[in-house]
Amino acid sequence: MKNNKTNVMRVLEQHKISYESYSYGDGETPASGTAVAEILGKDPLNVFKTLVTVGKSGQNYVFVVPVPFELDLKKAAAAVGEKSVAMIHVSEINALTGYVRGGCSPIGMKKQFETFYHESCAEQETIVVSAGRIGAQVELALAELLRLTRGKTADLTVD
Repeated sequence: MKNNKTNVMRVLEQHKISYESYSYGDGETPASGTAVAEILGKDPLNVFKTLVTVGKSGQNYVFVVPVPFELDLKKAAAAVGEKSVAMIHVSEINALTGYVRGGCSPIGMKKQFETFYHESCAEQETIVVSAGRIGAQVELALAELLRLTRGKTADLTVD
């Protein structure tokens, strides 16, 4: 697969944030997050998936959690002060974020939504997130990612 720059990479460069990019697969077939971690030779706790939700109020929220974990919707709702949140339907992802399922990144969405990272990210110096395309990932300093996305941390996963 060609290592073409993605919108995520352009945003990082625009903000002068250094990153490492990775490519895998055919660029069309999504792989599970744990499979991506294995392909990249990374600890699965260092590779994060981006999940987009909608709250009872109609507001959208982004949650970024390590790939082996499952988002706890009750904890997510509590983190954002909503009565409840639900995953958005896969058919809504592109129109809402500009990304496709399997290539959604917390960086460079069409709109900056309130973004929360699982608290375990604090144990990582760098984390790996989607580069905005299936088959592409970026690794960058956690502090830069939190600053860029105005991210907060919370306990977000099923125990």
